[in-house]
Amino acid sequence: MPTIYHEKGYRFFFYAGDRAEPAHVHVEKGEKDGKVWLEPEVKIKYLNGFKVQERKEIMHIVEKNAELLKVKWYEFFQ
Repeated sequence: MPTIYHEKGYRFFFYAGDRAEPAHVHVEKGEKDGKVWLEPEVKIKYLNGFKVQERKEIMHIVEKNAELLKVKWYEFFQ
């Protein structure tokens, strides 16, 4: 599971077995975890255990880095 990005204690990564799904990123911090779609639009699939402010922070980070995250996705899965 390659780590793509770290910010504010969050680790953004994806699983090698996720090739068949649309581009997305997993996020974790401590015992909390989540999944955010990058395509067709940036959208939460789930964010388990994160507080409302953390969810907003995660979405802000993903939205501002969406292009980088998609590039990394397609580089890995080509």
